[in-house]
Amino acid sequence: MVLPSAVGEASDDWLAATRSELAARGAAADLLDRIAPVLPAGYDELNHPPTAALDLPIVIDLADRGGDVASAVFKFAESGADEWRFRVYRHGAAIPLADLLPLLDHLGMRAQDERAFVFRLDGERHVHLHDVGVVVPAGADLADPAVAAELCRAFEAAFRGTVEADGFNRLVLAAGLTARRVEVVRAYARYLRQIGFPFSQQYIESAVVRHGAITRRIVELFEHRFDPALADRRDADGGDAELREGIATMLDAVPSLDDDRTLRALLALVDATLRTNVFRPGDEPGTWREVMAFKLDPSKVPDLPLPRPMYEIWVCSPRVEGVHLRGGPIARGGLRWSDRREDFRTEVLGLVKAQMVKNAVIVPTGAKGGFVPKRETSSPEEYRAEGVACYRAFVGGLLDVTDDIAGGEVVPPPHTVRYDGDDPYLVVAADKGTATFSDVANEISARYGFWLGDAFASGGSAGYDHKAMGITARGAWESVRRHARAIGKDADRDPLTVVGVGDMSGDVFGNGLLRSPHLKLVAAFDHRHVFLDPDPDPAESYAERARLFALPRSSWDDYDRSIISPGGGVFPRTAKHVDLSPEMQKVLATDRSTFTPNELISAILRAPVDVLWNGGIGTYVKASTETHAEVGDRANDGLRVDGNQLRCRMVGEGGNLGFTQRGRIEYALAGGLVNTDAIDNSAGVDCSDHEVNIKILLSDVMASTGMTLAERDELLASMTDEVAEQVLDDNRAQTLVLAIARRQALPMVNVHARYLATLESEGWLSRSLEFLPTDKQIAERQAAGNGLTTPEFAVLLAYTKTTNIGLMVQSNLPDDPYLEPELVRYFPAPLRERFGEQIARHRLRREIVATQVGNQMVNLSGISFDHRTTEDTGVGVVDVTRAWIAARDVFDAVPWWEQIEALGADVRLDVQVELFLELRRLLERGVGWILRHRRPPVPIADTVAAFRAPLARLAVAQDEVLTGRMRDLTFALEASRLASGVPEQLAQRSAMWPLLHTTFDVIEQAQRKHLDVMSVARTYWELFDALDVGWLWDAVGALPRSDRWQTQARNALRDDLLHALAELSDDAVDTGGVEAWRVANERVLARAASMFTEIRRADAYDVTTLSVALRQLRNLVLTTVGTG
Repeated sequence: MVLPSAVGEASDDWLAATRSELAARGAAADLLDRIAPVLPAGYDELNHPPTAALDLPIVIDLADRGGDVASAVFKFAESGADEWRFRVYRHGAAIPLADLLPLLDHLGMRAQDERAFVFRLDGERHVHLHDVGVVVPAGADLADPAVAAELCRAFEAAFRGTVEADGFNRLVLAAGLTARRVEVVRAYARYLRQIGFPFSQQYIESAVVRHGAITRRIVELFEHRFDPALADRRDADGGDAELREGIATMLDAVPSLDDDRTLRALLALVDATLRTNVFRPGDEPGTWREVMAFKLDPSKVPDLPLPRPMYEIWVCSPRVEGVHLRGGPIARGGLRWSDRREDFRTEVLGLVKAQMVKNAVIVPTGAKGGFVPKRETSSPEEYRAEGVACYRAFVGGLLDVTDDIAGGEVVPPPHTVRYDGDDPYLVVAADKGTATFSDVANEISARYGFWLGDAFASGGSAGYDHKAMGITARGAWESVRRHARAIGKDADRDPLTVVGVGDMSGDVFGNGLLRSPHLKLVAAFDHRHVFLDPDPDPAESYAERARLFALPRSSWDDYDRSIISPGGGVFPRTAKHVDLSPEMQKVLATDRSTFTPNELISAILRAPVDVLWNGGIGTYVKASTETHAEVGDRANDGLRVDGNQLRCRMVGEGGNLGFTQRGRIEYALAGGLVNTDAIDNSAGVDCSDHEVNIKILLSDVMASTGMTLAERDELLASMTDEVAEQVLDDNRAQTLVLAIARRQALPMVNVHARYLATLESEGWLSRSLEFLPTDKQIAERQAAGNGLTTPEFAVLLAYTKTTNIGLMVQSNLPDDPYLEPELVRYFPAPLRERFGEQIARHRLRREIVATQVGNQMVNLSGISFDHRTTEDTGVGVVDVTRAWIAARDVFDAVPWWEQIEALGADVRLDVQVELFLELRRLLERGVGWILRHRRPPVPIADTVAAFRAPLARLAVAQDEVLTGRMRDLTFALEASRLASGVPEQLAQRSAMWPLLHTTFDVIEQAQRKHLDVMSVARTYWELFDALDVGWLWDAVGALPRSDRWQTQARNALRDDLLHALAELSDDAVDTGGVEAWRVANERVLARAASMFTEIRRADAYDVTTLSVALRQLRNLVLTTVGTG
């Protein structure tokens, strides 16, 4: 707008001229009469009528409607091309220049002078006018009303805080962008900073402004891709090739490498975006969504820190920023209120790694989210209210770009262009700072009408209360039980000395320290106090801990001092120093008597006790090779210790991130018993996942049967104990598979090294990211008598399960009707009994089946089972799984496994482990037989039907079918196990396990010849005894398997032996029995026996000598004759 500059010469003339100007502009007739009495002194002298006609309607409008701010821009006709006046109108208080000038500068306007006026209308209605002379950038066309109007809108939005006040706003003039479009550029730039882009925000701002034309084209490409209103243009253009070609040409002309890199990074983010809510209107007419949300494909983001999640949602607004990372389409994890504004994505990325390990036991893979409020607050109440408001906005942003389900069909978000497939699964959970926010999240879910309802965020008022259940602590206690068993202790009955991180008001610490009344808690600390009790009475201290747990918001300061043993006490962490009693010096094994609180906590962490129980927040143990800066927890730098300094015998990680992974490994290499936090405290997420899947089921039930919400909630509550047991079964199974892996770490070190190499070469994991040893480090450990540690096995366990389950979901295995019981067994009994029809059509039925099978296969057969089987047979994981399921049910393995697990402390641990391993070997050999005799895909149901019943007969027929040496060995093994305390039925059955894999050949032969299986089995073992090949059987089993080739050679020799025995047994059956067969082939058998005798004279057997022996046995197959 251009105005003349002449001013009125007299007040009367000025008023008349102003009235005329106002009338020409269509202002209300009485406007000047209302404002003339309150015109600021000197206003009429410094502002001519055309200017007043611009100002006065705005002033009256602000006063009448109670607005906050308005603005206008114009220039005088004789002013220079870049000299303009920018008018700011503020209702209420004046704007300090220190606040006003940066806002103008951010828009590219350089202030030259300022004049201020205040219109004091009736009452408290004051309107301040700031008239600022500004110089605008060259080329800015403010004479265009649209440009001028957008500049004013951008200023007002920045003033109100609805857009951020920074240098990106210069794009309004430099690139002709609207403030809304600038927000898109800003959001992408903020994301670049979170992923470690090397240039500062100020540099990015200057780069995009310097190259405003390119920035505008990049924004146009964004709009072309994602604005639903441009759908017709997208279809007509047939793509965006022309836009991209133009951008590429412009980029090639950019002289600065750094500018080029910045602009290309923004372009890459546009290309990596899969969907956005930028074009989705707000809830009120004329508004936009509260936040901008961008769903990204991380594989397309250059230089993204590893590991790359599958999906990522970036949420940005002037009020909150946040990120949500998902490891797969079905994923879950908590949303964290982060305090790391500069690098919260780095924090979330570290957490999602751990979450993916933790989630290996449940249906979804890992996810994690984090958000940071950006506005300052002045009180704790304001701080919490702002956090809740930001959480609401963040969750709303996530749902804005998530598909819904209605009537069984996937429904995309409105006003959204998608470049990915259907993606309706979004589940969140509580985390640091959001422990009480589940109901808030579910309220948002209800407002959106999201298909998951209150299954969106588990643990709300209509969900399972983890603290009341004590589920996380109970899960971690299973790890302590397993560790205690390894050192000959019973964690539930024996006294264990404990030091702990936390206090009794906390869920994990409090519930954990109430798991056994025999615990002796000698020291603990939280952020407020240090608790010391050198010789506690277990019963009294247990009762006092229970009292504190029930006391709302208790602390160690509430502990009854009268029951603390002599030399103990409770000390504030604010104390200058703590004098340690001789009693506590003895407990902590230190000669020092005076400590600062931090030094005392370090000594507690290093205490020589049975258990270190972590139920707190913070990272307290690192590796000696790590720096405190690498840990990323500055609050505890002054007290953290190294893993090789710990003297406790075992660790229970109820809390997250108490150890770094390298700290765990260092402690484990020194002989300590530790899993990982992801293993120990997985029960919480496991329980939440059960809740979500049950609620998904019951949502269908409510829709199809009329069940009310109250009835659903009552049913949920009634199943609490069974859900808890299902969850704890997972903890027991995972700690057991790790305990067995630890026992086999050295004997199978070469297998584990090969497996690691395979996982890495196929792209499933990165050793460096997971702190797994290199081949050289494994060789060094092997030379020192060590293999992988339990924390490393925990990572391998998770990757094995996650990989296998993912492959199963991609196959048709979960659709096999034979596996329907796996789906049904997942749910508690009341649901199985009443809602079978709804269970069968559960939305996640395939994922549940794959998760159930995948977990059980690894838990029973070991971490490297499928890898070894694939190496040996050449078939893939899914086909191995089919054969494993068949073998599992043919041998009825699960009930026997459970019987072994139930032995507990009544049987020596080495006996129990040997039983587990014997059953594993049986399963593995059964799988091998099936894969060599049945073409993949294995027909599971047919295989089980063919072999299960006859094998069950043979498994208890030692007396009827065995003879000679093998009979003696079997009964001796049974007697040995009976003597070790193994129950009779288990001892009897387990004694047959080394032989049961041979029954596949026996059963198949009996069925082919229509003979009784018992008769064929007797012939088989009579033949075995007659040939006197027990030595060959033992020699093959004793061959080394230190590398892949030795293992495969041994397996090949065993297969040859079994095949030859089956063929010869077949001949013997045809001949009428072993004796008749021997008579018919006496001379051939004599020659073979002579050769066997010569081979047995060797000092030791190797593959060469045993291959010759087996050649002789195969020759018998060709040279013997039958007369039947």
